[in-house]
Amino acid sequence: MIARADFIEGMAKGLAVLESFDTERQRLNATLAAQRAGLTRAAARRHLLTLAHLGYLETDGSWFWLAPKVLRFSGSYLASSRLPRAVQPTLDRLAAHTGEAFSVVVLDGDQVVIVARSGPTRLLAYGLHLGARLPAHATSTGRVLLAAKPKTAFTAWLKGRELQRLTACTTTDARGLRAIVEQVRQQDWCVASEEHEVGVHALAVPLRTMEGAVVAALNVVTRPERLRPPAVERDLLPLLQDAARQVRPLL
Repeated sequence: MIARADFIEGMAKGLAVLESFDTERQRLNATLAAQRAGLTRAAARRHLLTLAHLGYLETDGSWFWLAPKVLRFSGSYLASSRLPRAVQPTLDRLAAHTGEAFSVVVLDGDQVVIVARSGPTRLLAYGLHLGARLPAHATSTGRVLLAAKPKTAFTAWLKGRELQRLTACTTTDARGLRAIVEQVRQQDWCVASEEHEVGVHALAVPLRTMEGAVVAALNVVTRPERLRPPAVERDLLPLLQDAARQVRPLL
C-alpha cells in the first residue's frame, strides 16, 4: 500500500480517463468519460483536454479518441520486459510448425492481456491482437491463471463479481466458474470454446518459473475438433506442455 502523502490523485484520475477508451467505446465525450472514470463531467473534460494537449488523445472539439502516442507505453513494455522477449522465439517456432495461432497472456485484475503472439494472419481473430485485454472468466488463459491463485485468493477475486455474458456459451454463474477453475487446477490445462468470442476455440497451459511460480499462460487458438478428447491430449496438449518446459529456465 502506498502512503496517502505519496499518492498523486490527479495522475490516478488522468490514467482512469485514459483507460476509459476500449474496443467498446473508441470515442468518448466528457459526459461518457466521466461516467466511465467515475469523475465529474468538469473534471473529465479537463483531463481529456490535457491528454489531448500532451498528444495522447485526438479530438474534434467534442469527441476524443486515442492517438498513436499511447503506443509508447506498450512499445516500451514489449521492448524492455523479459517475458515477451523470452517467449517470442518459441511462439514463432510453434506457429511455423503447426500453422496455428499461439499467444502468451498475463493476468491483470479481472482481465488478461496478450503480451506476445505468433501465427498466420488469417487466424489472428478480431480482439486477439497484441495488447488486447480479455475477460479472465471467459478465456482459457484467464482460467489457467485464476487456477494458479491460492484458493483463498481466488475466492476473494470471485466474491461479488459480475461475470459478464459475452456469448451464448459464456459461464456466468460463480458456482460454475468455481467448478471449472478447480478442474483446471487439478489437470493443469484448460479448454474454452466460444465463451469469449464466437468461433474462438482455445487450449491453454501455465508458464512457470524454475521456482514454480505461474507468471503467464500459453495458449493456442484452433479448430474445435482439435480440442476434443482424445485428440487434444494426443496432439496439442503435449506440444504446449513441452514448450512450457522449454521456456521455464528463461522466465
